[in-house]
Parts: sequence; C-alpha cells; structure tokens
Amino acid sequence: MRTREGGRIVDEAAVIARVRDGEPEAYAELVRAHTGIALRAAAALGAGADAEDVVQQAFFKAYCTLGRFRDGAAFRPWLLSIVANETRNTVRTAVRQRTVVGREAALAEAEPVIPESADPAVAALEVERRAALLAALDRLSEEHRLVVTYRYLLEMDEPETAQALGWPRGTVKSRLNRALRKLQRLLPDFQPREGGDEHE
Repeated sequence: MRTREGGRIVDEAAVIARVRDGEPEAYAELVRAHTGIALRAAAALGAGADAEDVVQQAFFKAYCTLGRFRDGAAFRPWLLSIVANETRNTVRTAVRQRTVVGREAALAEAEPVIPESADPAVAALEVERRAALLAALDRLSEEHRLVVTYRYLLEMDEPETAQALGWPRGTVKSRLNRALRKLQRLLPDFQPREGGDEHE
C-alpha cells in the first residue's frame, strides 16, 4: 500500500501482525504512513490547533486496541474513526470555541493537499475553494459534515467512509447526497470532484 503522503507499506497486514507479535517498533511504519491524513481529518473535523494532540492520542488508542482490529480490514478507515472520536471529545471539552479561521489555519499547517508542482493560480483557487467549503461545512449537521469530510476532504472511497463512520454503505450514500444538496444551496458554485451521484 502506498499512501498519499508518500509513506509506503508493502503489506499492511504483515506490519500489523508484527506489532501484535510483540514488535512495537513496527507500529512506526503505520504512524509514518497515516499521520498526514490523520492530521487533515482532525483539522477538518474541528480539532484546530489541537490536531496534533488529537492524532497522537488516536495513534496511542489505536495501538492499545490493535488486538481488536479485525483481520483483513483496512487500517486507515479504522484509524480515522478513532481520530473522529478523539476530535469530537476534544471539541466537546474545549473551553473556547473554535473559529472557522482557526480551523483553516490548522488545516493549512497540516501537510499540503496541493502538490508543490501545481500551477500557483490553480493552487490559490483550490485554497479559496477549500476555505469556502470549510465555512459551509460548519453550517451542516454533524453527520453531514462527517460524510462530506471523509469522502471529499480526505478522499476516501465509499466503502472506506462506511467503515470509518460505522454506517452501512446505503446510509453513507443517502447522507452524502443530502449533504451535497445542502452544500450546493450554500455554495452555488460547489461541484464535488468525484461526480457526487444524486441517486438515493
């Protein structure tokens, strides 16, 4: 498996097996491969400046519960479900409210989604689009915000999104469609990259 961040895990199941067999240093391979997307998830879900702490705690919890990880399942959606829970807990217990600007700044501090080789004008447009999308996401219900974040900001496919959120695929599809309709009302120029089929 090659992650978007460039981390490379040839056989993720083998790495997990090594950790379970008492080789804790093998866990570092999973951490390196998935830190980028975990940070983006935490930031996008509202952790703001606490994103690194959330991710660190999520990796720790994932490590402690790796014995319950289902053989054959994908690690990334499982990890991101833990990140989402940790983010939710952090946000709920936070003393101060996160502002949209703060979340955008935290997201910008996470690994860049736009490759350095991209056209600067296109990259600037993408940043503006992302900022507008984040602001609109704040106006959605939590379940709609989660499904859009996983499918489009984290670029997870439908099965991964279903696994990460613990929802049936049909629920993912229907909630995504409703969320996209709401986003289209909030952002008339919004068009999801992957087509966003409108079938319920």
